[in-house]
Formats: sequence, structure tokens, C-alpha cells
Amino acid sequence: MLNSIKNITDIKKLSIKELPLLAHEIREIIIDTTSKNGGHIAPSLGTVECTIAMHYLFNSPEDKFIWDVGHQCYTHKLLTGRKDNFHTLRQFGGISGFPKRSESPHDILDTGHSSTSICVGAGIAHGRDMKKEDFYILPFIGDGALTGGIALEGLNYSGNCEFKNFIIVLNDNKMSISENVGAISHYLRKMHLYGYVAPNAYKIRDGVDSFLKSIPNIGKNASNIFENLSNNIKNMITPGAIFQDLGFEYIGPVDGHNISELIEGFNIARSFKSGPVLLHMKTIKGNGYKPAMKNPSLFHGLGPFQRETGELIKSSKIPSYSSVFGNALIAEAEKDEDIVAITAAMPDGTGLAEFKKRFPDRFFDVGIAEQSAVDLAVGLALEGKKPVVAVYSSFMQRAFDQLIHDVALQELPIVFILDRGGLVGDDGPTHHGAFDISFMRMIPNFIVMAPGNSEDLENMLSYSLNCGKPASIRIPRGAVCKRPKKLKTRAIDTLEAEKMVTGKNISILAIGKMVENIMPAVPIIEKELGFKPTIYNYRFIKPIPVEPILKAAKKKEIIITIEENTVLGGFGSAVNEIIIAEKLCAKCLNIGLPDKFIEQGSVPELHELTGLSTTGLAKKIIGFYKDK
Repeated sequence: MLNSIKNITDIKKLSIKELPLLAHEIREIIIDTTSKNGGHIAPSLGTVECTIAMHYLFNSPEDKFIWDVGHQCYTHKLLTGRKDNFHTLRQFGGISGFPKRSESPHDILDTGHSSTSICVGAGIAHGRDMKKEDFYILPFIGDGALTGGIALEGLNYSGNCEFKNFIIVLNDNKMSISENVGAISHYLRKMHLYGYVAPNAYKIRDGVDSFLKSIPNIGKNASNIFENLSNNIKNMITPGAIFQDLGFEYIGPVDGHNISELIEGFNIARSFKSGPVLLHMKTIKGNGYKPAMKNPSLFHGLGPFQRETGELIKSSKIPSYSSVFGNALIAEAEKDEDIVAITAAMPDGTGLAEFKKRFPDRFFDVGIAEQSAVDLAVGLALEGKKPVVAVYSSFMQRAFDQLIHDVALQELPIVFILDRGGLVGDDGPTHHGAFDISFMRMIPNFIVMAPGNSEDLENMLSYSLNCGKPASIRIPRGAVCKRPKKLKTRAIDTLEAEKMVTGKNISILAIGKMVENIMPAVPIIEKELGFKPTIYNYRFIKPIPVEPILKAAKKKEIIITIEENTVLGGFGSAVNEIIIAEKLCAKCLNIGLPDKFIEQGSVPELHELTGLSTTGLAKKIIGFYKDK
């Protein structure tokens, strides 16, 4: 059936009775493709029927579908001309796992983070109305994304606007990545107890209103009295009071897996001639695939798996940096009852799931609200606690103001774990942690670190919890690198770099995961140049250890910095600043990510693309030395 949809308008040729068959076919393709490529299977399986209903009734791309986060858009991609390339989903050079404007005119907004759709939709609505156009705007947002402050700001703003043809679709599946938390989530749970408000209720209401308005002399007053009475009764017998009070016509809750009911709900939404509408639908994350329904958190986003069983294909026995952090934090918390952990809807992804079980009264999940996570930590720190905030690097960008204004300005002792620092792979440019070294090191009072191995991470966590200052630790995605056995183990009690290889002529200063990549390049460099370079695991980005830099510059050695961060304002820039401040003359090469967004692909593929692989680093270093 999907093969018959050559153009998105072809879906309108199908009967409503045929649409569930189309949904089944799409669901099978999504399961099959993600089992091979990995991906956000559970979110997309939960929105198959609603996406079909939207395309059946509306006219994309003239009507604007704005996917919040965008990880639920696989059905949308299959219906809008990308079926033949769907097998390349999230692969290097393939189609993105998120909406991408350069990929299709049906993708209105590049997204990857949450809560933006309502505000963007309001801006599109103003632009549409200024141009005197009348297309529909459909921000599609989940109940998890609705916990984000930007989403609430969007509701606050758009509810006060008389937008026509503005329909917010609320996908309520009780989940973000993990189970939802907070008052809004509890409110939506109560709304599940109500049944769907049938279309006849709206017809009766509108009929009575029209009749009252037609009565000479008293019609308008009677209509106003009826409207107030109608709203009061509706608030008592329907679940959407909060949305109605914010200025939205509320419809729902609709069964998000019943296409006929969805079409009925959308038709009611289209019947309102003015003012914004909110269509609330109940869905099941992972619907149609038992392993995903049983474990929606795991199947939110994962690598390849066995289709028949749901078992992960690649299950490395080497622990990840996230799990090492989680275990280390538990060990510290067992010794110090003042340690608390905070995350923003990411207990599993940031390694805090076990901490949550072990210390439920000392674990706090604020939902998808990174700014709130930081300020919650501020309050806890003011009360003498030792907060540890674990958030993905690219998500922490959203709390930049709080880091400066609320943490650093007051020099509060809070530890920030920036997970997924560096290139993260097939989630692509919205998720790469490419900027945190640059934006963290510019903030006064912060200690900024990046471990080169698992022991570094454990020692840095212990150091950060007791240094009495704001501190951040960047950790990469994936398996940890073990510390070389020949190096002595010692706790971090001074701000110093660690020499990994003693050589001459070239001093290589590497940070974080790049230590792991440069070490195997030593024999390649030695074979080509006839000597070993000196290599440091630099560990501290701020305050930066100056001795190795000054020593190398005074010896007229070439200084090379390596980081998995943009070279603009990053670790290399910090080294350059030291050389300039000391009025030294040194030949330097800063290696890092280029000044552009890096596409999706496996991490090894992206390291090759950016020259950060072992062979790529060796080639750059050898070439730079020979050109001196």
C-alpha cells in the first residue's frame, strides 16, 4: 500500500478503512529498519496513526507540521517521498533521524531538542497572517516536551493570540525518554480518566449559541451568559480546563491509535474558525512492537537489535563513561550524605538510574527542563548540599545563563557532568557535544575538566565534590579507555597535566577522548619522523596547567593541541592565550572540530571525516612538522 503513495496527495485516495492497513505496513518498515540501523523506534511507533491522519486531512507542505524534538517523524518521512531511502536512516550520508529542511520541503524545522514547536508555530502564524494567507499550522508536541519552559512560554503566548487554523497536537504517552515527572504529568494522568468528548457536544453547543444570538435585542447578552455557563459546565465534565483557561479550544483525550477517532478530532479542530485549538491524544510509546512497549525507555533510542526478540546486537562488555560515573557517584554518596544527584529527564542516559534506586530521596528529576535542573542545584547548594547535575553536553547549552548568573557569579560548589561531550554518532548535528569546552571555559570561577580514561573520571569526581568551587567534567559517549598500567595511579589533588609519552621536538597536548586516539599514533609518527613526540593527557582545561606549555615553547618545540570540540574558543585557544600572555614565540597547531555542523554517522566515520582518527591525527602532525 505504501508503494502506491508516490505523492503525498495519493494518501487521500485511500478510504478510512484502508488506513489501519497502511499503519500496519509502516510500522513493520520502521521496526525492520531500526532493528538494523538503530534509532528512535518507540517514539515513532507511537505516532504512526496520528501522522497518517494528519496527512490524510491536511496538505503538507502548504500546511506546516512542526515536529517537536522530531524523533517521532519516521512515518512522516515514509509518507513524504523518502521510502526508497529509508534504509539509510541515521547512516553516514543517509537520511536524518530528525526533521531536516535540506532533506525535504515537508520538514519545516530542523529539530533535535525539545519544546520549541509552539513558539515557532506562533511565529509562523504571525508571518502567515501578515501575508494574508490561511494555511494550517500544527505544532506536534509530546507530554514530555511540554515540561520544558519554552513550551509553557509558547502556550502562554499563543493562548493569548487569536490565531486561526492553529492546532497544537499533544501526544500524551506518559513518557519523555524515561517516565515523566512533575505536576503537569500528574495533571495529564488525571485527564486520562475522562472519555473523549463526542463531536455532538460541540454541535449542540454551537447550535444553542447561534439560536440565542438570533433572538432580537437580548440575543448577544443571552449568548454571553450561555457561553459562561457552557464553559463552566465544560470545565466540570471535560478534562481540558487548564488549556481552556489559557485560551485554547480543547479536544480530547482522543485515542491516538484509532484513526477514525483521530480524523473526527481533527475535523472538530478545523471547525473552529478563530482562536488556537489543542487536540489531546493518548498514545502508547512503542505501540505495535512488544519489546518496545515493555521497555519504552530502552527503545526510545538505541542501536541495532534482534527484531524477533528485541535483544541488543552490540552489547559491549566494556563499561561506558556514563556507567563509570554513576558507580563512582554512588561510592562517593555512600561516604557523604550531602551528595545529591539531579538530571533533566535523563536518569538512564546519564548513568544515574542505579543512583536513583539506591538513594531515591537524594535523586531529583526535573523533566525536560535544563534551566530548572541548574537552579534546583543552586538552591540545594545554598542549603549546604553537594549537587551533581548530569546533562548531555548539547542540552546544557539551554542553561547557559543559569551557569553564569546563578552558579558562577556566586561561586557555588556544584558539579556538572556534561555527558556526550564530543561527537555522538548517528543522532547527528543536533546532539554532537561540539561546543561545551568553549562555553564552559569562558565562565569565571569554573574548574573545567575532561578525563582521558576511567580513573581520571573517578578522581575528577572526587576532586570536584571537595574543591569548593563550581566544576564541570566532560565525558564522551561510549566505552571507557583504561589507564595504561605502566602509569602510576594517583588521586587528582593538584591542577596538573599528566605526561603519557616522553619524547622530543613535538609536544602534543590532548584532552578527553583524543588521548585515546593519539596514543596509537605514536609509532606511526616515530616511523615517519624518526622520534617520538611528547604526549600529555592534559585533563584540566581551566585553570590550565602552564608548565608543559612554557617548557615546550622555551625549548622551541612544536606545540599541538587536540580536542573533540570546535577549535573556536576551545582548548587550543586556551593554550594559545598562555603563549601570547607570556610573550613567547612558538609554532602551534590546533586540531579539533571545524567551524561547521558535523553530519551524522558512526563515531569512527566522523573521526575520519574530521581528521580526528588515529591515522588522521598522525597525518596532520607529520605534515605540519615537515612543513615547519
